[in-house]
Amino acid sequence: MDSPRSPGRPRSSVDAEIFAATLRTVHELGYTRATVDRIASAAGVAKTTIYRRWPSKGELIAACLSDAVGPLPASTGDPREAMATAIRWGAAKIGQPGIGAAFAGVFTDAVSDAALREVLVTQFQDPYRIALQDILGLPEKRVLFIVDVVIGTLLHRMGISGEPMVDDDVDTLIDLLGPLVA
Repeated sequence: MDSPRSPGRPRSSVDAEIFAATLRTVHELGYTRATVDRIASAAGVAKTTIYRRWPSKGELIAACLSDAVGPLPASTGDPREAMATAIRWGAAKIGQPGIGAAFAGVFTDAVSDAALREVLVTQFQDPYRIALQDILGLPEKRVLFIVDVVIGTLLHRMGISGEPMVDDDVDTLIDLLGPLVA
């Protein structure tokens, strides 16, 4: 016997609509003006629907980014090539509409919000750090340094120019970090 479905749309469908509306709203209005009210309106849901899932805008953004970015691409086995692939992948993701601005905004909020920093570390950074440690065969501190350099550089370029980093500059970043993987 099938159990009755609860009223409303399926959770995964609602989450997908909220995430799409979040990135769209951040892209159109910027992180600061992309309030939970505006995101809810763009998603066609009540603000309480969002707050039942994510207790703050920062946690919504972190979950949205985890969903939008997805898992690291498959590794070739060669650590330098795996790092290059991961950097190109990260640069492409940050260049997608709303993603770079969402990263920059949530990172700024996390500076003064220890709870949000914990969410970002445990739900976003740690899964990528662990995967990169396995792929690159490097210790945690070295992987975190590489992540800081790459993400910081990509977001800085986006913030200064309003555009994602061009491929030639991404290649230069890869070349600069190559010796760290040797």
